[in-house]
Amino acid sequence: MTAHPRLLLWLVVLLCTPLLRAAAFEERLGQFLAQPKFEGAMWAVKMVSLDDGRVLFEHQPKLRMSPASNAKLYVGALALARLGSDYRIRTPLLATAAVQPDGTLPGDLVVAGRGDPSWGAREKKPEFWSVFDPFVAALRRAGVKHIRGDIVADGTWLRTSPDGGSWTVDDMQQDFGAEISGVTFLDNYVEIRVTPGAQPGEPCAFEVLEPHSGLTFVNRTKTLPAGAKSTVDTRRIYGTRTVEIFGGVALGAKPEITEAPVPRPAQWFAVCLKAALERAGIRVDGSARSTVWPEPPVDAGVALGEIVSPPLRDLVAGFMKPSQNLETDLVFAHVGELQRTDATAADERSDDLALADLKRFAAGIGIAPNELIIDEGSGLSRNNLVTADATVRLLAFMAGHREADAFIASLPTAGEGTLAKRFKGTPAEHNVRAKTGGLRWAATLSGYLTTTSGERAAFSVMLNRHVASAGTRASQEVDAVTVLLTQYERN
Repeated sequence: MTAHPRLLLWLVVLLCTPLLRAAAFEERLGQFLAQPKFEGAMWAVKMVSLDDGRVLFEHQPKLRMSPASNAKLYVGALALARLGSDYRIRTPLLATAAVQPDGTLPGDLVVAGRGDPSWGAREKKPEFWSVFDPFVAALRRAGVKHIRGDIVADGTWLRTSPDGGSWTVDDMQQDFGAEISGVTFLDNYVEIRVTPGAQPGEPCAFEVLEPHSGLTFVNRTKTLPAGAKSTVDTRRIYGTRTVEIFGGVALGAKPEITEAPVPRPAQWFAVCLKAALERAGIRVDGSARSTVWPEPPVDAGVALGEIVSPPLRDLVAGFMKPSQNLETDLVFAHVGELQRTDATAADERSDDLALADLKRFAAGIGIAPNELIIDEGSGLSRNNLVTADATVRLLAFMAGHREADAFIASLPTAGEGTLAKRFKGTPAEHNVRAKTGGLRWAATLSGYLTTTSGERAAFSVMLNRHVASAGTRASQEVDAVTVLLTQYERN
């Protein structure tokens, strides 16, 4: 029996409709990416269905691009996969002598740092002295009332330099380039409040909001006329402890906050811990000092207690949501140091061990070596190169991993948190969960979304070398592409 011609026509239409919709979707995205304003720039985009693995869209997915902070996705995935979301960093509190019955410690107190990033992590906005409460409590449990020796912050367990691989000197002038250290405190920078003076032209007043940093300050600010734009900044010559404060605050304007990284943060921590113990009534006769790799560790064999970090799921969210570089590199180096064996060369760095482990991890999920070229974990390095294909492969793998819930929960949500000002009033709002990334010539966004037709997808949008027009940002172009991705309809 021959089918009716009209019935055949409808069958053809029904069968071809998904293809037509997909073709229209690809054409619309292709036209956006091909706009003249992107001449000289590079786009790499990929989206894959998490329901059946089908590629929903791709544009130059094998192009090696600067990921910026999208590199943090790899650190978070590696840490959760290797250690599990319940893992906690345990920092031993040691002594060079046993505590006597009367509560006297006749030697040094040694805090043997393991790279715990949570001691005063800025995103939690801690009260300064409360950071030391766990240390005071642990010593009281150990019966310590009087320390005759020194307070020593020993950061040698983490064998890493203070700067990440291929960072620039300029990076280390900023809070986002604060020193990496086995003993870390308040993300290793101080905040400075700058307040206008009484008259235009007068120096502004400034206040360092955290004590005992060991920094000295030179005030080069001026009070600006009322209504002027306030701008303040700091500059510390690398290798010195002198911070110059520049700029100005308009007359009658609110104070401005700026930051200055603290060199050798382990020493800052030791000085502050000594002061905190004395505030708590634990007498300390000795001084505060520190040791960091490659200096030798302190020989201290008496265990007094330990400081336990929040679970790893919280540490990963703590660096992923606010895109915190130092905390990322600390977790990354910690994972690397745990790979050390008796056969590992003594001078091999923790971060190099982490990089080697990341390569093994990536290879295990099918990412080719030339698709993931990483010098450090935070994404601050301009030498990092990643493909959109590799990042989507990572995201798809983690979506099916036993730690999927912790990994996905660590990502910012569109319209909330660090994405609060992005995607408002679009189909991406409260839909997209993704990691941002931004450097001078790189804007990226990679994560998860649900399409208009209800399909779960992993995506990566990467834009490099785009010169944005006045009043616009490269991230706005990335957001526009992401919104288009949410509008994919399969049927």
